[in-house]
Amino acid sequence: MNRVIVDMDEVIADPMGEMISWYKEQYGLEIDYNKMLGGSWLKGFPVQHQDMIRERLMSEGFFRKLPVIKDSVRVLKEMNERYEIFIVSAATEFPNSLKDKMEWLFEHFPFFSWRQLVLCGDKKLVQGDYMIDDHVRNLRHFNGKKYLYTSAHNLDITDYERINNWQEAADIFL
Repeated sequence: MNRVIVDMDEVIADPMGEMISWYKEQYGLEIDYNKMLGGSWLKGFPVQHQDMIRERLMSEGFFRKLPVIKDSVRVLKEMNERYEIFIVSAATEFPNSLKDKMEWLFEHFPFFSWRQLVLCGDKKLVQGDYMIDDHVRNLRHFNGKKYLYTSAHNLDITDYERINNWQEAADIFL
């Protein structure tokens, strides 16, 4: 059975969308998506608020309330019947996210077992046949087939085959 490694943030969970909605509601200011290009959506927020955004990312409970990326539940449920799926998140950068991410995943994706969740610091240790991730740094060292999941911060990257949404993932994997 082929193994598929699936990232959480910006692939099945939407922390950027949640943060942008909260920020616009709190401050009424716009985000500069062009500044996100090259790797970090944090840079899209005004410089004077970036520390506050990072603090919110570090806060307990932030990752527990994230919206689910459209169609990810349906597609991953079907994929889970045909592939060995692991949800892998480089979560230790945000220590308060560990419990949040585990609870979030099992609430929204109850068909996954605890054995299918990997919370780590670096994805270099991960092996599989396919990887779906929004960050090149995670794909770079992966030995299998690499798919870059489209997010505002990676729109300028052209070196990887893309998946723009979960319907496209279904077309590839199902």
